[in-house]
Amino acid sequence: QVQLVESGGDLVQPGGSLRLSCAASGIVFSVYAMGWYRQAPGKQRELVASITGSGSANYADSVKGRFTISRDNAKNTLYLQMNSLKPEDTAVYYCNARRLSLPFSEYWGQGTQVTVSS
Repeated sequence: QVQLVESGGDLVQPGGSLRLSCAASGIVFSVYAMGWYRQAPGKQRELVASITGSGSANYADSVKGRFTISRDNAKNTLYLQMNSLKPEDTAVYYCNARRLSLPFSEYWGQGTQVTVSS
């Protein structure tokens, strides 16, 4: 059974930092592209950052320079280091795994809440 389990979400003050983790099981982790998405109340889900199996990363413009996505294939774990957090970063953050070759497949975690507020 495939599982993606996020952790690390918390209440943090503006300017603070958090590190999110996503532990994957049930997949060959290294062959999946991974991503972090977020969804704030009343807004569409948006891609925050993505990373290929070999470590090539891309970021939404809103988080460039502040967030860093990384993965540890030996630990089957995805990370998102979030610095200089803003209230606009408040959202539920979801881990995503996507296989880009046939058979295509995609999996989601249940999400972890990040709240940035003073």
